[in-house]
Amino acid sequence: MAIKLKINGVEQAINADPSTPLLWVLRDHLGMTGTKFGCGIGQCGACTVHLEGVATRSCQVPLESIAGAEITTIEGLSRNGDHPLQKTWVELNVPQCGYCQSGMLMAAAALLRQVPRPTDADINISVDNICRCGTYSRIRAAIHKAAEQMQV
Repeated sequence: MAIKLKINGVEQAINADPSTPLLWVLRDHLGMTGTKFGCGIGQCGACTVHLEGVATRSCQVPLESIAGAEITTIEGLSRNGDHPLQKTWVELNVPQCGYCQSGMLMAAAALLRQVPRPTDADINISVDNICRCGTYSRIRAAIHKAAEQMQV
């Protein structure tokens, strides 16, 4: 029996083992490869998506637990890559290798929805994804700049 989800605004009927993690449903069943596999244990954050608006590590969420849920992936953050975070990410040259960036962007977008003017402490607590390249200062700067632009 198919499990229905709403992904990036589109109703989807997923025929997969109910215990399949959302990450693999997105990547293997739907071909949405923007969400990355990092560690598989919910620690690194590369697989972060929004589940009902909350930043969630998709590698830890079995399909059966989210029937009927609304999910937003990096592909659904904006249609044209014009979300203020995406624009400041490019402007401030945030990524180095880039692997963690879709998860970082999704964590940052969830934060800005909850805290429109975050402090560094807010960012450190909410955007706890791992960046092996260590671009944390550029990430914080981009989040602050995007927050400013979203206030206008």
